[in-house]
Amino acid sequence: MTFSIVARDPKTGAFGVATATAGPMVGALVPHTRRGLGAAATQAMTNPYLAIDALALLDREPAAVALQSALERDAEAQRRQVILVDHRGGSDGWTGSQCVAHAGHRIGAGMAVAGNMLAGPAVLDNMLAAYRKTLDSVDFSAALLAALVAGAEAGGDSRGMGSAALRVQGDQEFCDLDLRVDSADAPLAELARLLEAATSGPYAAFFATVPRR
Repeated sequence: MTFSIVARDPKTGAFGVATATAGPMVGALVPHTRRGLGAAATQAMTNPYLAIDALALLDREPAAVALQSALERDAEAQRRQVILVDHRGGSDGWTGSQCVAHAGHRIGAGMAVAGNMLAGPAVLDNMLAAYRKTLDSVDFSAALLAALVAGAEAGGDSRGMGSAALRVQGDQEFCDLDLRVDSADAPLAELARLLEAATSGPYAAFFATVPRR
């Protein structure tokens, strides 16, 4: 019922997650980031601790090992779906056998996509292709959004879309972006509007004054 992308920006080292689903408030539980360590999306029958536990291990383990360690603590792992990217550019994913079809994930260098209850496998293929195509020509956050849009255009969640979220974390403890459309008829259009408002105009000028360490 959800499709997501996680990635590490090869230019800045920032981590990002973009996600959309048919239900409300996808931004509350699916996207997770940790400064300097990585990003994760946890979905299907969502267990947030899979992301929390895996991210906590990335200071000493690569993505594949961290994700496996987190899954071993979950007795219902076959109902879960998780993708993870680490600060080394490694990535990994898991789609349990009990996730509702079409369900799957794709892994690339510094990126991963996943979805369940999808219209078909083209959703994931198009997401990866759109992200790779746009990354060199647009901002990292815009490339993440482009992946979501491409997934939606390929059918996205087979039930439609009701919420979306986009999170980017750079070198600070707080996020550069933490945008959520908790419920809307056209959540990706609203997410695009919020991204524009966050990266230009008065809010962007204000955000530039926030103290950094």
